[in-house]
Amino acid sequence: MTNPALASGVDAAWILRQLAQPAPSQTGFVELRGSALLKEPLRVEGQYRRPDANTLVREVRSPYAETTTIAAGQVSIIRAGKPPRVFSLQRVPELADLQTSFGALLAGDQAALEQAYRLQPSGTAQHWQLVLTPKAEALARRVRGVTLHGQGGELRCIETQPAKGEVQRTLLGGAAAAAGGIRQADVLLALCHADGAR
Repeated sequence: MTNPALASGVDAAWILRQLAQPAPSQTGFVELRGSALLKEPLRVEGQYRRPDANTLVREVRSPYAETTTIAAGQVSIIRAGKPPRVFSLQRVPELADLQTSFGALLAGDQAALEQAYRLQPSGTAQHWQLVLTPKAEALARRVRGVTLHGQGGELRCIETQPAKGEVQRTLLGGAAAAAGGIRQADVLLALCHADGAR
């Protein structure tokens, strides 16, 4: 039976069904942070983990070691050589948004995502995008939008456009693996946009 999404483009529900991953799950990431002060983006590598449905762990392995755990309304940050820091998610609403959004994405929960964002899908099953535009003014003051890029059932890249500053790209899964050792911005951009794996 032919999936209509393959022939006529994709909708948000189809994309979210592909992305749904019950906990526990994990995926490698390569994060690229641009800055006018840097010749090339700062490259941060590590792994996202969801040991259970209510916990998100971001483990940075390079260029430094740091583990951030978001669970039970709290954030815990452990960095080598420093005492652990623990504080309430209410102090950092962007991390609360990250946990909620990531959790909704990996649960395939369209209703939860649509509470916070307008969803705009485009593309085909082989090469799709989902643009998330914040509805709440408080979130929109920090983030203009988030664009997910994927191929089939794989989320390959998340591009976050802050209200101020340059786009931050996070390569995930196969795109993160393919980015090993690559420094050229155009190649990394192609991997983010799924152009490098067609």
